[in-house]
Amino acid sequence: MKSREEALELLHRYTRSDSLRKHALAVEHAMKACGARAGEDPVRWGICGLLHDFDYEQFPTAEQHPMVGSKILEEEGFDEGLRRAILGHATYTGVPRDTPMAKALFACDELAGFITACALVQPGKSLAEVKVSSVKKKLKDKAFARSVNRDDIHQGVAELGVGLDEHIEFVLNALKEISPELGLAGAETGTGGAQ
Repeated sequence: MKSREEALELLHRYTRSDSLRKHALAVEHAMKACGARAGEDPVRWGICGLLHDFDYEQFPTAEQHPMVGSKILEEEGFDEGLRRAILGHATYTGVPRDTPMAKALFACDELAGFITACALVQPGKSLAEVKVSSVKKKLKDKAFARSVNRDDIHQGVAELGVGLDEHIEFVLNALKEISPELGLAGAETGTGGAQ
C-alpha cells in the first residue's frame, strides 16, 4: 500500500489551490473516520479521500476528471479498489459504488464541502459554531453554496444506509478534529480551547 506521505506529495504536485487542498484534507479526515467505523484501514480510506480530486485543478472537465487522475494513480502504484472508489465519486463515470469505501467517499465529498461553506458564514468562521440543524436548513436554501450538489448528498446518505442527521453530525465531528488545519478553528486557536 502506498503511504499517506506519497499521497500528499502527489496531491501537492497536481493541486496548487489552498481551498482544494483543504477540501482534500477534509474529505481525507471524514474518510478516515468512516474507515475506522467500518472496521477497515483508516489510512487507506483517508488516502482515497485525500486523492479523490487531486487531478481536478489540471483536468477539470467531465471528459477528464477523475479518469485522468485514475490513470496517474495507476502509474503511481495506487491499488485498483482505491482507484475505483475515486472513479465512482463522479456519477457521470458510470462506475458503480459497490464497496463500502466507494459509498463513503461519495457520501462524504459534497457534504464536507457544504459543511465547510456553513462554517465560513459563521461569525467566527469556525466549525465549532456549525450545528446539524443549520446545515439541514442551509441544504434547503438553493442559493447557498449553489455549486454543491444536494442530490449527491441525499443519494450518498441513502447509499450508506444512515440518516441525514447522523451523517451530517458524523462528518462535522470528523472535520472539527482538524479545524485548525482547515482554517476553520475561529477563535479557538488563540485560546487553545477545544470544542
